Amino acid sequence: MTYKYTFILAISIIFFQDCTQPSKAPTAENNRSAAYYTMDDFNKVAKIDAHVHVNTMAADFVQQAAEDSFRLIIINLDDVNEPPPMEIQQQFALHQVHTFPTRISYATSFSIRHFNDTGWLQQQLAYLKNSFAQGAVAVKIYKVIGMSLKDKEGKFVMIDDPRFDPLIDFIEKNNITVIGHLGEPRNCWLPVEQMTVKGDKSYFTNNPEYHMYLHPEYPTYEDQINARDNMVRKHPNLRFVGAHLGSLEWNVDSLAKRLDEYPNMAVDMAARICHLQYQTANNWQKVHDFMIKYQDRLLYATDLGAEVTTKPADIRKHAHETHVSDWQYFVTNDTMRVNDFDGSFKGLQLPKDVIDKIYRKNAEKWFPGLFGQHP
Repeated sequence: MTYKYTFILAISIIFFQDCTQPSKAPTAENNRSAAYYTMDDFNKVAKIDAHVHVNTMAADFVQQAAEDSFRLIIINLDDVNEPPPMEIQQQFALHQVHTFPTRISYATSFSIRHFNDTGWLQQQLAYLKNSFAQGAVAVKIYKVIGMSLKDKEGKFVMIDDPRFDPLIDFIEKNNITVIGHLGEPRNCWLPVEQMTVKGDKSYFTNNPEYHMYLHPEYPTYEDQINARDNMVRKHPNLRFVGAHLGSLEWNVDSLAKRLDEYPNMAVDMAARICHLQYQTANNWQKVHDFMIKYQDRLLYATDLGAEVTTKPADIRKHAHETHVSDWQYFVTNDTMRVNDFDGSFKGLQLPKDVIDKIYRKNAEKWFPGLFGQHP
């Protein structure tokens, strides 16, 4: 055999042996990496916080969000007990939108300050029309409806009152989403010692005027939820996002019932993630399965914010710590503790595709036109 043919034969044998070697099976660690995010991915993943309040021209809060890979929806509301009024909030929001057009969108609101006056409806329709022209992607309906608004006879006015129908019809006609903060946590109607999380215990202890357990003359928790449900039922083509887990934060089964009944309803998690964690501590599997089943209807949100008087360093620190803690809860199976209740719980470790929906895709779906994008 000549050298030429010996060389060819050797190369052929090597090639054949290489092709017949069994490929390395993917390891469990590789499979896990492909299916789940980790803490190291926090800054790498594009995210949206669908419910914040920024009542300042300063950029600190938005800059921290950018460092944490978040875009934001700034929410306006109108309540005489929570200044500034919505017109001033809108000025702040529009300043942030114009400064960070690809990172900020905002939700407008309407006022009930002159609800019993003849021209109230036309004034609010005009305000909403102007807000939509300036890019508002949603309308916030606030808890003052149902909890403080009264008609000329002194009766409480609920959100399913027919006088709101023209406003809601106008919002729907303009393809705008409603964000409804209607009612309060169920803890609000319980004695302090029966409340489930420390934040509620502290708040209602220090603000007894808002502790509905002490005010049986006000509408009940069930009244609030029923009125909201009636409004959603009356407007089946309206996109409705229930703020704060739809005020059904206390029980994922009760929330699931509404999501099953109202396909036009989603919820954000603003300031209520601790209630999910409380339930997780008692029944991890139930909360995990709920998140998987309703992965298209849940929006990550914090209710974080910044005011003119807030120190920039405090804003940044609190925002970052909150974002990181929430990420750990949703993406890992770490054993965790939070300040809002005693005891530990395990992180939900939701798959990547579920995290992407909750943290970004659902907001893009339920709020068409975010960040100047055409719906």
